[in-house]
Amino acid sequence: MQANDGVTAPGMIQEQRARRDARDDRLFGWLLKLCALLVLAALLGAAGATLWGGREAFGHFGLGFLASSAWDPGSDTYGALVPVYGTLVTSAIALLIAVPVSFGVAVYLSEVAPRWLRTPVASAIELLAGIPSIIYGMWGLFVFAPFFADHIKPWLTNYLGDKPDDGKLSWVAAHVPFVGKLFGSDSPFGASVLAAGIVLAVMIIPFISSVMREVFQTVPTRLKESAYALGSSTWEVVWDIVLPYTRSAVIGGIFLGLGRALGETMAVTFVLGNAMQLSPSLLDPGASIASTIANQFSEAAGMQKSALMALAFLLFVVTFIVLLIARLMLRRLAHKEGR
Repeated sequence: MQANDGVTAPGMIQEQRARRDARDDRLFGWLLKLCALLVLAALLGAAGATLWGGREAFGHFGLGFLASSAWDPGSDTYGALVPVYGTLVTSAIALLIAVPVSFGVAVYLSEVAPRWLRTPVASAIELLAGIPSIIYGMWGLFVFAPFFADHIKPWLTNYLGDKPDDGKLSWVAAHVPFVGKLFGSDSPFGASVLAAGIVLAVMIIPFISSVMREVFQTVPTRLKESAYALGSSTWEVVWDIVLPYTRSAVIGGIFLGLGRALGETMAVTFVLGNAMQLSPSLLDPGASIASTIANQFSEAAGMQKSALMALAFLLFVVTFIVLLIARLMLRRLAHKEGR
C-alpha cells in the first residue's frame, strides 16, 4: 500500500491540480465574457434609452424629422437637419485640418527632431491631449473667436465670399459661385461653423498626433536603416516604409479623433453660435447635436424633450456608423496585408 501510495500520490496530485486549473480557467473565461456582455449591455441600453425617449418625436414627425430644418419650441415643430448638418460639417473641417498637422507633428518627433527635443515636445502634446474640452471652448470664446472676427473672417468674406464689404466680388467669388456661398456672410460675430471646426481641430490634434507618434515608433529600426542605406530620403522612408507599416493603426487613430469630434459638446457650444438656421456659409452661426442638447435639455419638456432625445439617438447612430466604417477599413487593410 505504501508503495502503491508512493506511486499514485504524485499522479493524484497532478490530476487534482489539472482539475483546479481547468475550473479556474472556466471561471476566468466566464468573468471576461461577463465584462464584455456588460459593455454590450451598456451600449444597447444607451441606444435603447435614447430611442425610447425620442419615440414621440419620431412617431409624430416621421422621416420628416431628419429632413426638416425647422426648430420652433413655440409651435412644437422640430427637425434634426440643422444639428446633424452642423455636427458633420464641423467634424469634417476639424479632420481636414487636424490630420495633416498631426501627421507632420508625428513625423517630426519620430524621424526629424533631435533627441533632446523629442521627449519635452511629446510630453507637452500628451498634456494637451488630456486638457478638458471646456478649456478649449473658453479659449475659443474669449481668444480665438474675437481674433477670427477681426482678422480672418473679413479677409475670407472680401476675397472669397459673395458678400464683400465693398460690394465688389473677387475673381474667385465671381467665377466659383459655390466658394462664394461658402464664405459669404452678413454676421458680424466670430462664432461660426468654421470657427467651431478650427477649435475642434486644435482639440483633436494632440490626440491624433500622439497616437501617430506612438505607432511610428513601433517601426523596426532595421527597416528604416536599410532604406537610408539604399539612398532613400527622409520623406521616402516615411512614405514607403513607416506609413505602410503603421497604416492600420494610423487610420484607427484618425477615426478615433473623428469620433471625439462628433460627440464634442462644450468646445463647440462656446464658438458655434447655436443658431438653429441652415446656411451654406461656413462663416454663419450654426448648431450641432451636442450643443443643441446642452443648451436646451435643462428647460425642455414634452415634445421638445423627445426631440432632443431623438437627436441623442441620431448622434449615437452617426458615431456608430463612423466607427463601423473605420472597423471595416481596418479589416480590409488587414485582409490585403495578409495576401
